[in-house]
Amino acid sequence: MELLNHCLFVIITAVVCAAEYEKRESPFRRSFINPYPQFSSHNDGIDPGEPLFLTPLLNNESISRQEVRDMARVKGPQFLGVESYSGYLTVDEAYDSNMFFWYFPAEQDPEHAPVLLWLQGGPGASSLIGLFMENGPLRVIAQNKLQRTKYGWSRTHNLIYIDNPVGTGFSFTCHAEGYARNECDVGRNLHEAVIQLYKLFAWNNSSGFWIAGESYAGKYVPALAYHMHNTQSGLEDHDRIPLKGVAIGNGLSDPLHQLKYGDYLYQLGLIDENGLEKFHCAEAAGRACIRQQDMDCAFEIFDSLILGDLPSGSLFKNLTGYQWYYNYLQAYDEDYVSKLGNFLQSGATRRAIHVGNKPFHDMDKENQVKMFLKEDLMDSVAPWMEELLKYYTVCVYSGQLDIIVAYPLVRNYLKTLKFPGSDRYKTAPRKIWRVDGELAGYVKQAGNLVEILIRNAGHMAPLDQPKWVYEMINHLTHYTR
Repeated sequence: MELLNHCLFVIITAVVCAAEYEKRESPFRRSFINPYPQFSSHNDGIDPGEPLFLTPLLNNESISRQEVRDMARVKGPQFLGVESYSGYLTVDEAYDSNMFFWYFPAEQDPEHAPVLLWLQGGPGASSLIGLFMENGPLRVIAQNKLQRTKYGWSRTHNLIYIDNPVGTGFSFTCHAEGYARNECDVGRNLHEAVIQLYKLFAWNNSSGFWIAGESYAGKYVPALAYHMHNTQSGLEDHDRIPLKGVAIGNGLSDPLHQLKYGDYLYQLGLIDENGLEKFHCAEAAGRACIRQQDMDCAFEIFDSLILGDLPSGSLFKNLTGYQWYYNYLQAYDEDYVSKLGNFLQSGATRRAIHVGNKPFHDMDKENQVKMFLKEDLMDSVAPWMEELLKYYTVCVYSGQLDIIVAYPLVRNYLKTLKFPGSDRYKTAPRKIWRVDGELAGYVKQAGNLVEILIRNAGHMAPLDQPKWVYEMINHLTHYTR
């Protein structure tokens, strides 16, 4: 306790002078692992239509699946002929909890292509950010103007995006009790949504189901996979969703072992010995809080250490001058998504994707998702990862230039996992990975674990290196046993 009090004093002393600077920052308050500025509201005067709730239609035997799919079809010249489907799936009727999805059939061999679900992090970040900024078939280049992408994952995957958890993006619940409190809630709601999607789109001949995501989805992805693994064990083969594996990019999965920034920042030259001492002290205090299961304390230390969500700022920002922790080659934020915000909030888009006038929950207003998941933020899913590694392919990839969930931090926790092949993982050779002659990164593999470093990429690796990450995911889902 004496160490904790001393370290808290050190942290407060180190960051207090950042408070005045924080007042001069962008008005957009950053939420946990959130690089995304606020989206504008729907106000362009175009009729957005009505939201489409598919669950009652799926349960109505007088309506064929084809009729329901036709209703969910996204139509409009702005989508450049790209086939897609969207709407709402009710995942908890008692609380009127509904999840928004957007599905893109594979451009190549959709009947047999693997089904891939993408989940954004946050908590509270819409997966439509991944769709339009990272790995989808379309990108917003101007207000209400889209462009085809070259390396969208829907080239060879039946690709699904879900706003997760409930309360994120276009997903919503009508009761406070409907919000997820932990990863068990997350896994259960996602599984219910996936079951309905399989019912609607009948991917009976696909080569398998994969779950991918980044950042705080380092918890969401294993939460869904673990829930599926446990609930499907007693089902007949024809009733099971054929889970093959998961892919996690720059994922926060085990804060106890990932909350180690000081040595990394020191080696990068972003802090000196005095800063390193402050980081070591704060990190020790944070780990002590986690071990005592005081998650509020642990998050406050983590926030004061690097995030800077609280009014006093952060030790990282105060010592380095950085206002951006997603790529250490960039000190300041980039406005990636203002065009995306305008596009999603337009009445024409809302009508096309069947959300009507439902609110879009972004992370810079009151983030209810984060608030209800507060006790989950510093918790770990490492035991679930260990269980999954016994049965499924687990790919953990990292952008080389990330700070917030950096490659060495990910390695810190991977080395603690116990799974078939874990001893071999610690000594396995690291192989050079090339794509069309270009040095793309490095790969290490042992048992079911595939660890990949992606060169010249930050926190959002598919944004920075779309070709290399596409080749990675395509090889994983098509050529892994």
